Amino acid sequence: MVVYTDKRRLATDIVFGNNIQIMCWNQFLMKFVFFGVAVVLASGSARADLVGHGGMIRAVDMSADGKYVLTGSFDYSAIVWNFGDQRELYRLEGHEGPVTSVRFLNNAKQALTASDDMTLILWDIDKRTPTFRLQGHKHKVMSAAVSADGTLAASGGWDSKVMLWDLLTGKNVRTIDTPAPVNSVVFLGKQNRIAIGGHDRTIRIHDTVSGRFLGKMEGHLMGITDLSSSSDGTRLLSGSIDGSVRLWNPVTLKELGKFEGHDSQVFSVRFVNGDTTAISSGRDGTIVHWDLKTGEKLKTIKAHDSIVWAVAASADGRFAVSAGTDETARIWHLASGDRIGTEISANDEPKPWLDSDHPGAGLYKKCARCHAFRSDLIQRSGPHLENLFGRRAGSVSGYRYSSALTGKTFVWNEKTVFELFDKGPDVVLPGTKMPVQKVTDPSRLHQLVDYLKELTSSVDKAN
Repeated sequence: MVVYTDKRRLATDIVFGNNIQIMCWNQFLMKFVFFGVAVVLASGSARADLVGHGGMIRAVDMSADGKYVLTGSFDYSAIVWNFGDQRELYRLEGHEGPVTSVRFLNNAKQALTASDDMTLILWDIDKRTPTFRLQGHKHKVMSAAVSADGTLAASGGWDSKVMLWDLLTGKNVRTIDTPAPVNSVVFLGKQNRIAIGGHDRTIRIHDTVSGRFLGKMEGHLMGITDLSSSSDGTRLLSGSIDGSVRLWNPVTLKELGKFEGHDSQVFSVRFVNGDTTAISSGRDGTIVHWDLKTGEKLKTIKAHDSIVWAVAASADGRFAVSAGTDETARIWHLASGDRIGTEISANDEPKPWLDSDHPGAGLYKKCARCHAFRSDLIQRSGPHLENLFGRRAGSVSGYRYSSALTGKTFVWNEKTVFELFDKGPDVVLPGTKMPVQKVTDPSRLHQLVDYLKELTSSVDKAN
């Protein structure tokens, strides 16, 4: 019998099956998840952006438009979040085991989730109901992928099978047998090919139409944990228990690069910035941002105190979302490494917008998540707003601005603040740390600007 004193090692070995009896430990883990013992490592009140799961978060995805985040957890649920203000929108409950993989599709109107319960579910997000339950695997399903046109899904399981599903009918159209349990499967761009990685350290390429084996890539010293394809399918990233990230050409089957920077196992990899850079995460709790051309580490972010199971990136490459063993997901500005939208508990601080009858006060609640309205209050992820109107952009002393605001000379006034929320921070200040917060109704935006001016220009520090 294996006795674990390291809770992180327990979670790692249960998820990736490092030389233990998987079925027995899987039963053991279910009890731990339900009763909150051992697997849940967080203590005290959580301060991360996306808080709501009751177990470690195993999977994360971002919608193509950057508006939504999807997380999957060992609490058997998936949650759809609003990226801009970190609100929980929908909870998807239907699995009978931990959720191991999540994917958006159809412009975030649908979601695909995979689970230890040996099934996948295709969800209608608005209705929060399953469209199809995809059944056929004989062991836990570790990975789900969706084709570029959204009509085909692939699932990889510890039964050493990859199953292809027609998402219009919910039918299994093909099953590919592999020599080892599968941890990750991914479609290669818009091509009719998939890459498969698993316990035996080998990446295999198969044709999705015929199922035919096309070749393999070898180089990792231990099992493959995750795969990510470039948008055109000509490059492939892999992460491994051996602690390395590797870049491959899945057409020539050649290794293009090896990136080492994590202290231990790598559990997640993703292409970023038009596939010119990549992010990875792992057991050491960090996100590493890589330049794929030079091999340079652009940034190392200590994202969580323990394992980061999964990472996702926004389409514009500005933000990453990390999923942790501590039951939280966190949002990061990649260029600066700053944590975005951190919620700080300060119940004794004044919150005049809650009692105001001004029509713009309701909208200000979103601003309050990232900005203190006075300089003497607890500072959040954005600069304080005291005396905002008439203040030069990027001029709050001591605040670490992104390059989008460094050296700017314009002044915040009714016109520039209106433009910020009308066009969006990503348009007005490309590269900014500020998530996209647009107000599409001009009359409501005028009300917000008016309330901001009232609140930040009439600061009474006695109250």
